[in-house]
Amino acid sequence: MHGTIFSLLKRYVQTQYDHSTWVRLIERSGLTEVDFDHRNVYPDEHMYTLVWQAAQMAGVSADELHERFGEYLVPDLLYMYQKYIQPEWRTLDMLEHTEMAMHTRVRAAHAGNRPPVLDVRRVAPDEVFIEYVSPRRMGALAVGIVRGLARYFDEEDRIVVEPLTSENGERVQMRVRLLA
Repeated sequence: MHGTIFSLLKRYVQTQYDHSTWVRLIERSGLTEVDFDHRNVYPDEHMYTLVWQAAQMAGVSADELHERFGEYLVPDLLYMYQKYIQPEWRTLDMLEHTEMAMHTRVRAAHAGNRPPVLDVRRVAPDEVFIEYVSPRRMGALAVGIVRGLARYFDEEDRIVVEPLTSENGERVQMRVRLLA
């Protein structure tokens, strides 16, 4: 997993709790890296260990922590990929264009970058169907990102995210609707 995600997880823990919580999290996870370089790629297992341990420390499930972290990531992700985003896009548009506008470029930039494959179909003007495909099994993170996009675009009270499968699978399906 890309070091940027680890750096953002560190910032998430520090802003939600404090720096000492991050240090305890690293210690309890048995990892030697306290800081992750945004230019490097790290084993996925590091992220699994950190999220599992952070969830234990916070008293929530790993899926819930993934969702919260996904929501938190959105402003940074939009900033990093702003040159690929059209200013008129809103939540459903972002979802519809993420694979082609961002994920394909991320994969091309570095062989170690492996964002999930998103098959997003606009099934109605106010609805998209998403199939998330990744051996990382981090569908809950994707659900959180969808909710974070809705919040970012001031649509959180009008966007309904409905997971249709378990968020732990390699293939996660969800429906996202914009209410009138």
